[in-house]
Amino acid sequence: MSEFWLYFETGLYHVLDINAYDHILFLAMLTVPYTFKDWKNVILLVTLFTIGHTLSLILSVYSIVSLNAKMVEFLIPITILTAAIYNIVKLGKKASRNNTVNFIAITTLFFGIIHGLGFSNYFKLVLDKNADNKMLPLLEFALGIEAAQVIIVICVLIIGYILQEFFRVSRRDWVLIMSAFVAGIVVPMIIGNKFW
Repeated sequence: MSEFWLYFETGLYHVLDINAYDHILFLAMLTVPYTFKDWKNVILLVTLFTIGHTLSLILSVYSIVSLNAKMVEFLIPITILTAAIYNIVKLGKKASRNNTVNFIAITTLFFGIIHGLGFSNYFKLVLDKNADNKMLPLLEFALGIEAAQVIIVICVLIIGYILQEFFRVSRRDWVLIMSAFVAGIVVPMIIGNKFW
């Protein structure tokens, strides 16, 4: 049981670590357009993100897929910037709700695969190299990541609710300000990346 908590906490704290804020920023961009009444869409997106990153974790840990760590660290902020720009662009357009959710769902799954490759680099550092069974620790680590994601999503939804209900910030302004703020954070991350 203690080994479960070791990998679970490792996954949990990897995402909630303030120094690893890139995953927090992506989840914030995924969540800001929604409110609590959109909980089904939020659950769908977070689940797809989890499926994507768990799939790439498995493929990477078993050496089926390998991608240069510098490339992954470059692509992660690109996914965040793309989500932020999409949120801003979507504000001015009327689109069918189903088409929008379908596009975001496919994109989120793909972005989950990219983020999973980043998780896998970290997971490989903490995995016991002599372990016969890599799958169980991997799933425990993924559960920790999922718990952290749920915490982040709930926090973003609560902050959005408070700002919109009590401070009368419009939903449009909430999405616009948060997306522009996050874009402002990740652009220097992209420019300063060692990949260049």
